[in-house]
Amino acid sequence: MVRRPVAWLVAVVLLAEALGIAAVNWLLGMVADRQRMSLAGLDPDVMATSSKVGAVVFGLYFAFCALVALLVAVRDRAPAGLGRVLLISAAVVNALLGAVAWGLRGPADFLVLMAVFALIVLLLMTYDRPRDAGARPAGDTPGQGGTPVAAPEPAPTSTPTGDAQGRPADTGKITRTAPTTP
Repeated sequence: MVRRPVAWLVAVVLLAEALGIAAVNWLLGMVADRQRMSLAGLDPDVMATSSKVGAVVFGLYFAFCALVALLVAVRDRAPAGLGRVLLISAAVVNALLGAVAWGLRGPADFLVLMAVFALIVLLLMTYDRPRDAGARPAGDTPGQGGTPVAAPEPAPTSTPTGDAQGRPADTGKITRTAPTTP
């Protein structure tokens, strides 16, 4: 089975991405602070602080995504609810970063980000199989400590609604019948 190794790999990759993005944004904040850089007249302290806040926010975001992938790997169950939304949003963010990386950095960075995107999508798709409603785990027989046996439902009773010749009774409803060919 490929599901668990993919989930472990996604967890490791997303954790590395969290550390990398947090480190790059923090470094940019330090550079903006020490160089007293300003963009379009913004205060350099605001730029440095916002870059550091972005480092923390994006680092935590990707760390939470890594935690979801780790839980998927440990439990061997599909992510549900907020975890699934986090992984889908991480895939979208990596696709958008890949598009930006193609224009700014070149095809090598684009391919790395698309590989991360593909891993996340693979994780989501391998756990997205519909389950058979009647399937039971091996060794689980009804009535023996596993699934409780449900009482059979009574058969529906029919009441005659026609006359003695088998013609339907007049219920006041207009019904369409298909024409018969002789």
